[in-house]
Amino acid sequence: MKGRGGGDRPPARGALRRVAREARPFLRARTGVILRLAGWSLLEFAQTFLSGYGVARALDDGFLAGRPSTGVLWLAVAAVAVLPALLAARGVFGGLADLVEPLRDGLVRRAVARALTGALGRAGDVSTRSLSQVTHQSEIARDGWAGLVLTLRSFVFTAAGAVTGLLALSPALLLVVLPPLVLGAALFLATLPPMAARQRAYLAADEAYAAHAGSLAASVRDIAAAGTAGRTVAESRTLADIQLAASRSLARWAAVRVLALAVSGRFPPLLLLLAAPWLLRNGLTPGALVGALTYLTQALAPAVQALMTMLGTVGGRLVVVLDRFTDAPPPPADDPPPGPAPAAAPSPRGTPVAELHEVTFAYGPRAQPVLDRLSLTIGSGEHLAVVGPSGSGKSTLAAVLAGVERPTGGAVRWRGRPVRPADATSVRVLLPQHAYVFSGSLRDNLRYLQPDAQDRDIAAMAEALGLDPLLTRLGSLDADLVPDRLSQGERQLLALGRAYLAAPPLLILDEATSRLDPAAETRAEQAFAALPGALVVVAHRIDSARRAERVLVMDGPRTRCGTTGELLRSSALYRDLSGLWEPEGAPGTTQAPGTTQVPGAKQTAATAEEPDADAPPGRAEGTGVRSTPPPSPV
Repeated sequence: MKGRGGGDRPPARGALRRVAREARPFLRARTGVILRLAGWSLLEFAQTFLSGYGVARALDDGFLAGRPSTGVLWLAVAAVAVLPALLAARGVFGGLADLVEPLRDGLVRRAVARALTGALGRAGDVSTRSLSQVTHQSEIARDGWAGLVLTLRSFVFTAAGAVTGLLALSPALLLVVLPPLVLGAALFLATLPPMAARQRAYLAADEAYAAHAGSLAASVRDIAAAGTAGRTVAESRTLADIQLAASRSLARWAAVRVLALAVSGRFPPLLLLLAAPWLLRNGLTPGALVGALTYLTQALAPAVQALMTMLGTVGGRLVVVLDRFTDAPPPPADDPPPGPAPAAAPSPRGTPVAELHEVTFAYGPRAQPVLDRLSLTIGSGEHLAVVGPSGSGKSTLAAVLAGVERPTGGAVRWRGRPVRPADATSVRVLLPQHAYVFSGSLRDNLRYLQPDAQDRDIAAMAEALGLDPLLTRLGSLDADLVPDRLSQGERQLLALGRAYLAAPPLLILDEATSRLDPAAETRAEQAFAALPGALVVVAHRIDSARRAERVLVMDGPRTRCGTTGELLRSSALYRDLSGLWEPEGAPGTTQAPGTTQVPGAKQTAATAEEPDADAPPGRAEGTGVRSTPPPSPV
């Protein structure tokens, strides 16, 4: 079967070795629990031994010898031996919990860690795979491990008690009983590799269907808009058919095991009865013969069948599931070996940090492209503003530039190399309009992207961005943040502080200052422009465009790039946007020829100085944040 990396998956034997390698330290750490289980299970050994031996002695020394009281006494001993075994069940299940629950907890932690790592640095199906592992496969592992421990423990001590009893009755009994048991076990073991392969195929099909269903849940509207419902249904049906075929193949191999179960479970009593005349002629007593039948029918054959059934239905599945937890997602083909992300070294000014080459992007095969063969180069230290009407594709451009969305055509490069998700955290930071703040200390929130930042670095950042009033209101860097008590503007300031501390080679602000007042926004953009990295701002005020070295004007797939002066002369759309942004009669502004003034623009623009309605009562003034949306048509 082909693996996720595109190569052949290792055989089941290799999977068993990998699982065993990880299982050894887990079991060594719980040696005490295993010994307690073994101690409780000795009572089951004694009960099995006395069940057949007591019957044999009851016949030979009691009833057949004319001493009924002795026979009854031996039967009573065999019956009473059941009671301690029943009492041991409580101890067995208590120890079982100490073996099973830590396994499930460890698997869930591993899957969650893989999902978080994938979300931060990788693309592909890592998150959907981890979802299946957390919700489905971890429960398979938990239930399978519990059943395997119980069955294997019961088999070991039951078989040991039965074999010991047969030896005590007559060693010749083993010559008759063991061959069919060994033959049945050999047939059973021969089915393990193909069963494991079919089980792996089934789980891979399950993960593929889960990934497909997850993508559909997030793309229903796009599917309807693009008219691809028929193709989507066909893809879903194909994946379902693959999963069904894998399930049927697994069931067929399970049927093959019926023969092994019949040989090991049904043949030993038949062979014992066929060999009874020979055994009796060679000194076997009638009581020993009945005792041997008791061992076979009541203990040994049921234990062997239970073990084979458990290994056949659960054991192979358990190995495959655990192997998928131990098998880390393969890196992309051109990725370096796993390791800590290297620190981003500053590039000489003008060196390309991000490049778009003939990039096209559409939200469906039949949808109109949002970006159409766009080429753009952003140099280190450059300040680029992106403007355009609402819905013109500015946020889509930001997502493609940041590697969040993959273009449907063309190429995106970071620092001269194709975009690789593993490089994302070391190359770029994308700040959206709605800033993320989590519950925790202020220091942890600010150091979210740069965990090694020192307090002096935070102080320098606060001075550069004007965060001192906000920090004073919050109290200290160790103050606990409650996100609901922060205004949208305050959240944006904290997110800007994170990005400033990280100082990435490429910073993309997708209206990330929309809730700041003009003075705070100016201060933030000037602070970022002073850093050595490139700055891309999706602008919502004309001043943001004027501060930039270059401006990219977007009108759907039509774009134009240049300085503010060049665009005022060559782009009617930019002149219109400048007019919409400019309040009528504002001092220090020049209306470009041909600019259309919007009535009421002066009144709207004045709202930029209103206080932040989202801020909590008693907030210190001067934080530079505002709650009302900016007066922008974009």
